[in-house]
Amino acid sequence: MGLYAKYIFPAILDRVMRQEPVRRQREKVVPRARGRVLEIGVGSGLNLAFYDRAKVDRLVGLDPSLDLQRLARRRAETAAIEMEFIPVSSEEIPLEDASVDTVVITYTMCSILDVERALHEMHRVLRPEGSLLFSEHGRAPDAGVVRWQDRVNPIWRRISGGCNINRAIPDLLGAAGFRLAELDSMYLPGPRLLTFTYWGMATRV
Repeated sequence: MGLYAKYIFPAILDRVMRQEPVRRQREKVVPRARGRVLEIGVGSGLNLAFYDRAKVDRLVGLDPSLDLQRLARRRAETAAIEMEFIPVSSEEIPLEDASVDTVVITYTMCSILDVERALHEMHRVLRPEGSLLFSEHGRAPDAGVVRWQDRVNPIWRRISGGCNINRAIPDLLGAAGFRLAELDSMYLPGPRLLTFTYWGMATRV
């Protein structure tokens, strides 16, 4: 691991993900989590301030980055929320079938290497009556923007820690066996290549 990936990129990512438009998106979905919660890509812990502790029995945070996890642990202490950290990627979630009530995933599907496999794993560990809460940027609805997303994506992925800007989030959820119970979308402020955002709730089919 290079110095950039270990020391510089985590700080840049944390700063970018703290921007106000992104913060408002987190605030729309995270407080709805309940029961045993699995957060995919907990990263530096930016969602921790938004959990309703009266509704969350247990919080499990999954992320392969130990450097980001150190930031998340500090934020967990500040938020006075107890949680378990699992330092692995989401393609193989080390939890039992149908063992969580809520999966939370925000601004993470873009950077999972095998996102299809990871979503099938989320489907596996989610209880039949459970829900997946998400807010993710991805493929825009405008043909002109999409053409540029597809052109820029190979370069962007190399300089942004594996982030893909052109993934069709609703299609990925549907292919993994989820039903979109709620779905909203819009461009956040900023370059349209990067800011088209989907958010809502999905349930198991």
